[in-house]
Amino acid sequence: MTPVFAPKSTTSYPLYLVTPDTLEAVAGTLPLHAQNWVQANGFKGNAGETLVLQSETGAIAGAVVGLGAPETAARRRFTAASAANSLPAGDWELTGDLSDELATETALGWLLQMYRFDRYATQPQAQARLVAPANVDAPRIEAIAAGEFLTRDLINTPAADMGPQQLEQAARNLAKDHNAEIAVTTGADLLDANFPLIHSVGRASPNAPRLIDLHWGKTGPTLTLVGKGVCFDTGGLNLKPGASMGLMKKDMGGAATVLGLAHMIMALNLPLQLRVLIPAVENNVDGNAFRPGDILTSRKGLSVEINNTDAEGRLVLADALALGAEENPDLMVSMATLTGAARVAVGPDLAPYYTDNDSDAAALETAAKQAADPVWRMPFHTPYESMIEPGIADLDNAPKGGFAGSITAALFLRRFTSDTNYMHFDIYGWNPSAAPARPKGGVGMGARALLDALPDMLKL
Repeated sequence: MTPVFAPKSTTSYPLYLVTPDTLEAVAGTLPLHAQNWVQANGFKGNAGETLVLQSETGAIAGAVVGLGAPETAARRRFTAASAANSLPAGDWELTGDLSDELATETALGWLLQMYRFDRYATQPQAQARLVAPANVDAPRIEAIAAGEFLTRDLINTPAADMGPQQLEQAARNLAKDHNAEIAVTTGADLLDANFPLIHSVGRASPNAPRLIDLHWGKTGPTLTLVGKGVCFDTGGLNLKPGASMGLMKKDMGGAATVLGLAHMIMALNLPLQLRVLIPAVENNVDGNAFRPGDILTSRKGLSVEINNTDAEGRLVLADALALGAEENPDLMVSMATLTGAARVAVGPDLAPYYTDNDSDAAALETAAKQAADPVWRMPFHTPYESMIEPGIADLDNAPKGGFAGSITAALFLRRFTSDTNYMHFDIYGWNPSAAPARPKGGVGMGARALLDALPDMLKL
């Protein structure tokens, strides 16, 4: 479905957002029978509480939604969006003096709450639609929600229907929608084009590996987005146990996220030149699979000792990053479901990121708070460089010892970016339990924060 706001109408119902502290004042503006109704139902304005108001004849007359106490607001986001599933069908309009920040978060959350993954089974749809508040940029919010819907759909689709070929088609569809240029290098042509690591990781699959290269925009600063597109990861010859393989359809979550972000950028017509690079592969087991102990040479010429075939994401990203760095863009960003170590460090809800650019980090941190898209800065800790240097080759794709796994993976990637201004996100791409505006399943992480930070990062 397309996430859009309801048109403004004289038949829309008023929707009041309250905290325990503001409940009395808001209720005082209601008719006496409505005030009594609020009191009789024990409505307190706690987070997620929703109460439908009635007219004296019993017709729907509006609703009140609780935001919870301000002192605990940092523990929540998109609180009001939960009302989208509990309110009766119809069009609803926020009423009262709301800050631009609250109105924007509520409006975006409402659209995100509308998401349903219904490709394989019918899902109940939210029938309560929101009229865009007057003090928000409605087209921008709709573009952001549409990009997030794309990301979620791609991640949620199982690998049988979302292999490298289907991921390529999704990129082609996006390019067509926005008049972007796209080129794809596939199979043995990867070797001729000097993408040996992408080919090595994906060659054991009957679904040929490929590099997707999308260009959009002719003027302005240059931005390159690189997304890990491992459409399924068995672990290769270092086969994952079953419990670890169950969610590996989401191992292309980095690619899904950069495609969603690319939609946002192009739909909003940001004044920049965009490039999207996606190495799309399946890491399978077969007689020609790459092996532990192999030493592979990358596009950049750096040799890599393979000490674990399950550390394949950094390999395919390495060739793509090397290609991106050859143009020296103003900013290059990689997004990848790269390490379990990142989840151990910050859990599933935070998007850890790496950068050597303090001003970019400051811009991202500010934007993340405004976008309700939490991020956490991690260090490119240079003293750990020796951990990714095995001696027998330039680099080790899976350092032994288990320490600092997310950091060493990020340091590995940085080796392929030359002197480019580089930022790396080690995301999870999955919401393990439902929350307001974020159903269980695939989810974009860091994209909204980055979108809001781009004007400062690129001086747009």
